[in-house]
Amino acid sequence: MRPSILLTNDDGVSSIGLWAAYEALAPIADVTVVAPATQQSAVGRSISIFEPLRASRITINGQAAWSVAGKPTDAVIIGLYALKLNPTMVVSGINIGENLSFESIMTSGTVGAALEASNQGTKGIAFSLQVEDQGDKFDDPSSHGQSFDNAKKIVRDVVSRVLESGFCPHADVINVNIPSDVKGGYEVTRLARKLFHTGVEKRLDPRGRPYFWINGPLYEDAEEGTDVHAVRKGNVSVTPITLDCTAHDAHEEIKKIFLP
Repeated sequence: MRPSILLTNDDGVSSIGLWAAYEALAPIADVTVVAPATQQSAVGRSISIFEPLRASRITINGQAAWSVAGKPTDAVIIGLYALKLNPTMVVSGINIGENLSFESIMTSGTVGAALEASNQGTKGIAFSLQVEDQGDKFDDPSSHGQSFDNAKKIVRDVVSRVLESGFCPHADVINVNIPSDVKGGYEVTRLARKLFHTGVEKRLDPRGRPYFWINGPLYEDAEEGTDVHAVRKGNVSVTPITLDCTAHDAHEEIKKIFLP
């Protein structure tokens, strides 16, 4: 039997990145697309618990897909429990824009979907493609101008390798970041601490009342061995991630504070 894949993302069901992943995976697996109806970047693992969810069967590029009026995690949950899919794995992406560092994966809807899948018992792989112009992240994801040819090859190769070898039992998600210009091979990395120099820009509306934009440029680089540094070098960053956020190294210090 062929493996089965639930394919989702956070850029929306019409994203060119999602359908590039579909084209990469359809020859090696039975792929079912279950993705948010609209752009849902930076929502992390947010789940819709205060409103009903609608899932519509649609056709894009001649292929059937499920469009979920919710967030990436909602799409995963709908796929697993409402549509009763039983996938071999969940693939999230290809995201338009890199998802690197502690900072990014904590807010990324792409990674959030893969984490939710793993939390529900199906391991996930998240794929993101670096963009040179950060404004590209906010353009229409259905008509993005960047080529996905190299990214499709990497998606197929990574998923093929994991299907053949089995998912590492000590990782819940594999976070893959693909440089816009791939110059090297795979590099197994750890998360850098930061991706952005966070800032806030204050503006005034036409009535003179203030409002704010959260903004900030990218860090140019990070230390050797991190995902940020690997992508800056042109390597494909492969980062194993765990759902366990416990700071195990802090146990003894915390015991001294709270235990007699």
